[in-house]
Amino acid sequence: MSFQDLNLNTPLRNALEDLNFQTPTPIQEQAFSSIMSGRDVVGIAQTGTGKTFAYLLPLLRMLKYSEQKNPRILILVPTRELVVQVVEEIEKIAKYINVRISGIYGGVNINTQHQDLMQGQDILVATPRRLYDLVLRRAVQLKSIQKFVIDEVDVMLDLGFKFQVNNILELLPQNRQSIMFSATMTETVEAMIDANFKTPEKISVAVSGTPLENIEQRAYKVPNFNTKANLFKELFTDEDEYKKVLIFTTDKRFADKLYDILNAEFRHQVSMVHTGKSQNYRLNSLEEFAEGRTRIMISTDVMARGLDIENVSHVINLDTPHYPENYMHRIGRTGRAEKKGVAIIFKTEAEAENYNKIETLMDMQIPEHSIPETVEISTELIEEEKPRSIEIYNPHSDDQEAGPAFHEKKDKNKKVNLGGSYRREIAKKYKKPKTRGDKNANRRWKK
Repeated sequence: MSFQDLNLNTPLRNALEDLNFQTPTPIQEQAFSSIMSGRDVVGIAQTGTGKTFAYLLPLLRMLKYSEQKNPRILILVPTRELVVQVVEEIEKIAKYINVRISGIYGGVNINTQHQDLMQGQDILVATPRRLYDLVLRRAVQLKSIQKFVIDEVDVMLDLGFKFQVNNILELLPQNRQSIMFSATMTETVEAMIDANFKTPEKISVAVSGTPLENIEQRAYKVPNFNTKANLFKELFTDEDEYKKVLIFTTDKRFADKLYDILNAEFRHQVSMVHTGKSQNYRLNSLEEFAEGRTRIMISTDVMARGLDIENVSHVINLDTPHYPENYMHRIGRTGRAEKKGVAIIFKTEAEAENYNKIETLMDMQIPEHSIPETVEISTELIEEEKPRSIEIYNPHSDDQEAGPAFHEKKDKNKKVNLGGSYRREIAKKYKKPKTRGDKNANRRWKK
């Protein structure tokens, strides 16, 4: 099937021709007719399979021209980078359509976004927290939403947006079409579907954890961080092989350390993205990497779903993620749009259990490669890798059992509070009135 076989109008077909898109991916092909029917849809597909276009094409096909101010399509995504990315995708595909689009996310001036929304929008792409803040400010009303899309909902819930998502769902009109796309399905996600979707049609083009066939996977057993850095230096000297490399790590501190090491070795070839950086810094780093001005980019897991960069040759896992699904999201950044890619994972002895979970999820073993002899095996550990010293008798430490710290109380300090008996005894002795301000009682006492 080609895009010409789908029920697309001329403006959308012309935009696809400009992008040189000929054949829809399986998720795009299967989701088109389901979304066009107006039913609620839940799509499960791996990252890199074209989920964004899978819901954009039918939604834009059904969208009619209107001058009303309140948006009719709401697309909820977990990260700022994904907002920017989805807005860019809409602008590409809606090139020949008169449509108003607004991207809403935190980290920028909320007053500017408020004014932008007051001008009127057709499609709103937003992160949950900033959208909820703007709803409370009455900058936008959701009563006219006809199509609601929630993309990467499992990441959204992991990031702590459940409160905002539930409140936004309550504000949406009951008579709407709800669409959800995700790479994984969890119990929390299923509970949200049961509570907010009306007999949805479920589309699954790949079992969660199935590796993409066009991604070659490799593993290196590396003892520590400094040896990993030395291995990076060795691998990245081959610029023809490692043309565009994306490195993932679970910790911002490791990202910062690795950036300092690689930037000193490959100056002006390395960029970095994580939540500890400002919005402008992150967007500039993404732009530099996407346009090829830098060859290597370091990122944390939070960014694993918000990155859609073309022609990433390698994805390298600095560490083994705690959840095997995160490994799938990481490696899905390469081998996109049916192109070939390479995924490499560095593992240590301490990460063996997490590594085994990944292989169990994929139902395959990752081929293990030997570290080149030219790579120095370091014995020096960074601060995060050193064994934690345990203080003796530290009352604030969870690793210590409570020991003898106080002597027994003396008898005079073991008195029990009798609930005001002293005051009652004084009242009897001096015959004070039982009720203050009661004149009759006071007279009786005087007699």
